[in-house]
Amino acid sequence: MAPLRLRIDGRTFRDPNNREVTLRGINVAGDAKFPTSPDLPSQKPDHFYEGDDVSFVGRPFSVDEAHLHFSRLKSWGYTLIRYIFTWEAIEHAGPGRYDDDWVQHTIQVLRLAKDYGFYVFMDPHQDVWSRFTGGSGAPMWTVYACGLNPKAFPATEAAWVHNTYPKPAEYPKMIWATNYSRLACQVIFTMFFAGKTFAPKAIIDGKNIQDYLQDHFVSACRHLARRIQEAGDLEDGVVIGWESMNEPNRGLVGFQDISVIPSEQKLQKGPSPTAWQAILLGSGRSCEMNTWDFGGLGPYKSGTTLVDPKGEMAWLPADYDDSKYGWKRDPNWKLGECIWAQHGLWNQSSDELLKKDYFAKDPESGRKIDYEYFTNKWFMSYYRKHKEAITSVYPSAIMFCQAPVLEIPPSIKGTEDDDPNLVFSPHYYDGVTLMMKKWNRYWNVDVFGLLRGRYISPAFAIKIGETAIRNCFRDQLSAIRKEGIDYMGNHPCVFTEIGIPYDMDDKYAYKTGDYSSQSSAMDANHFALEGSGANGYALWTYTAINNHEWGDLWNGEDLSIVSVDDKLLPLSPNSEPQMRQSANGTTTSSDDRNLKETLSTTSMLSLERSNTPAEIGSNPGYRAAEAFVRPSPIATVGSVISYGFDLRNCTFALLLECTDAATEEVSTEVFLPVYHFPKDNIAVEVSSGKWTIGVDDVNGGMIQILRWQHEKGTQSLTVKGVKTRQGTSRGQEEEAPGYLQQCWQSGCTIM
Repeated sequence: MAPLRLRIDGRTFRDPNNREVTLRGINVAGDAKFPTSPDLPSQKPDHFYEGDDVSFVGRPFSVDEAHLHFSRLKSWGYTLIRYIFTWEAIEHAGPGRYDDDWVQHTIQVLRLAKDYGFYVFMDPHQDVWSRFTGGSGAPMWTVYACGLNPKAFPATEAAWVHNTYPKPAEYPKMIWATNYSRLACQVIFTMFFAGKTFAPKAIIDGKNIQDYLQDHFVSACRHLARRIQEAGDLEDGVVIGWESMNEPNRGLVGFQDISVIPSEQKLQKGPSPTAWQAILLGSGRSCEMNTWDFGGLGPYKSGTTLVDPKGEMAWLPADYDDSKYGWKRDPNWKLGECIWAQHGLWNQSSDELLKKDYFAKDPESGRKIDYEYFTNKWFMSYYRKHKEAITSVYPSAIMFCQAPVLEIPPSIKGTEDDDPNLVFSPHYYDGVTLMMKKWNRYWNVDVFGLLRGRYISPAFAIKIGETAIRNCFRDQLSAIRKEGIDYMGNHPCVFTEIGIPYDMDDKYAYKTGDYSSQSSAMDANHFALEGSGANGYALWTYTAINNHEWGDLWNGEDLSIVSVDDKLLPLSPNSEPQMRQSANGTTTSSDDRNLKETLSTTSMLSLERSNTPAEIGSNPGYRAAEAFVRPSPIATVGSVISYGFDLRNCTFALLLECTDAATEEVSTEVFLPVYHFPKDNIAVEVSSGKWTIGVDDVNGGMIQILRWQHEKGTQSLTVKGVKTRQGTSRGQEEEAPGYLQQCWQSGCTIM
């Protein structure tokens, strides 16, 4: 049997030559959250509730355009793709009805990803459960299965849904995430993870709703895994692993008192109901509640408001035709009534709350439930089921385990769940920048330290000055990684989401072309990743159809590193192939004929501009490309002790510990973007050995690679390039060759 293309060795990834692999990745793609037919970005209301009759074929992009996007990502040095797909894409038509046209499209795109040499892991993505609860993920029928009526969500505020918001352009920034603390998500996630415990009457097709939902979800993932495996040329060669579920949430499990907002609920924006108020609203009662906003010093109470559903209920009516999807609901589960009233939580006649601590303890053990208890009992129960489904098809699959965001990881160290093929895959966002949509170079907050109780006062968690902020980001990521080791065992850590909003400062960059704030924020995040000791990351996100008006076309987010309204670092030369000298002295031709044969007629330099109104911003920039197109180890002989890129001084440093020497056949390889390290402007210092720099057509993508042959022991490498002004491109300062044109003009240097 051939060796695996990528394997786990303790806390590192290794290739067939036993070199440590550093994964530099990107999420592909943000628009995989919504269908292509009908094309329904979140600002469009048309046909929204026709959720059974949709198609995701063409996500993340068409097969014809895949070459363009993969070539681009490859030339920017990315080696890893977190492949975004949703449960809805597979099983939108109804329980057990799979969309094999979408599956075949996915297989075609994965084959092309293989041609470009990417490592891919599959992410069954969700945000606040479903498009129909304000996010993405699950099919519409799952909402009906839980006894809820999505058409009543606007009136009852059971979910804030962009598609149904009266004025889509005024949909409040980041309010979609507050749906986790509104009725629809609280009900569905409680049922998904702990329905057997807290909703025992919720029986459908003879199963508790917990098993019904989980079984369908993992079966859909298994179906996709099986079809990929049956394709015959993708297993291990490109698809190296599977993630468990994006950003799982506990619902109401562990709420000690549903009549108050839990102290751990840090995100509040807009009308902010307690769980009890959300239940009342869902049953048509009016409630007065606090409203919140997010200001310069974080969330603050902005006032009160009265929400009146005028008797409309979020629950399916008693006369609803429950036969549409072919299931049989148990007669003890009554439609037209709140599921929690049916379990004695409250009295619908008097509106009296009877059991405010209904979700506070585990009735089986009597133990108080906190988030850590939830993770170890209910999340891990689901994770085992998901893992079993995938490994029944892919026995060698690497499992990316993602526990609830910023919560304590599952305590599996030394247990049967401490699988050597497991990766800890946390997420991290700079919440201050994300919520304020502004890069504040003066202060930020150690959020992770606050969550872990490391400060006697929140005031001590404030970090002043850009250097302290950058170090704070690095220290938070390092602490998250170390916490994973402490609780889960000695496994690699890959941050599978991290990113920045591009629409900062009321879209100032779109009006001026000045992306200096975005460049500083992006560089600070990469500084943190490089200094954290993590084994890799997947940046959020790549959305090919992003534009200045609607961003990623989903809930007002704008985190894509590309946009049809911005310039791109060119990916294809405009001149004939240049002759260059290889390391052995022979003359070779860098020929792009094979690449041109596979490209669509769409230009690799840019996509067609959108119809974004000029007043929003018509001054394109490079979207801070200099901050994310950066050098990185690819494969290293020995073990990486540290590495990092100083953008301002354009200096890359790498420190290794080696038990074996690197040879010409098996060398240490580093990606050096020509943008920062152009021909005749590179200075290299090494502790031993010799190095070569060449521009190679590696799996269809032109990239510049430094190959280093060094001795055993502790080894160091420093590479200095050309300083550039952050936030602008050379093209804005002076006309200069494009990115790949510089590649063609670069020869191969040997030292």
